[in-house]
Amino acid sequence: MPIRPFPEKSSKYRSQEFIGAPIISLDQGYLVAYIDGGARGNPGPSGYGVVIEDELGRPVAELSEFLGRQTNNYAEYSGLLAALNYTSRHGFKALKVISDSELMVKQINGEYKVSSPVLKELHQRAMQLIDQLDHFEIGHVLREKNREADRLANVAMDRGIAQKAPAVSATDVGGVAAVVPEINGVVRDGVVHFTGTPLPDGTLVKMRAVKP
Repeated sequence: MPIRPFPEKSSKYRSQEFIGAPIISLDQGYLVAYIDGGARGNPGPSGYGVVIEDELGRPVAELSEFLGRQTNNYAEYSGLLAALNYTSRHGFKALKVISDSELMVKQINGEYKVSSPVLKELHQRAMQLIDQLDHFEIGHVLREKNREADRLANVAMDRGIAQKAPAVSATDVGGVAAVVPEINGVVRDGVVHFTGTPLPDGTLVKMRAVKP
């Protein structure tokens, strides 16, 4: 199946400006997924991490799962499946994927053949999900430009090893998403005061300054 890239200079997949809530439908834009997967030992304890944003770079969700004893490539494909499953479940029809796995990117783009029987199954499932999209792109970046997804993959591996968590099948990945809402606040005397519902103690907050 040929990959259907985003049309040049198209305005169809552009988010409407909004304040106070993550995007929830295709009408509000397309998704960008930064994905990574790893295994300690190859094969060994493995996991994936996915950071999902809208096309303007605003956070939408973080996905992270422990996969048990698997290979690096298995974990990379699991991250891709998680991003595709999330996109499908939330009704989006356009997705851009950024990965530091050159092998997987070239296999999805049809430049490399898939020889591993295990990866063939994952590749086939990924292509079936891609076929349901109107537009899809996948590109390769160096690992240092994919640090957040790499961090989440390592968090999944640490969590699974420490807690002896049950492994998640690659056919079930992407079932749990830590949705990251947009939170508003103002600075007074050097202190950020959040508006709306109070945040619980221990909440990690990432801030982006916006001119009033």
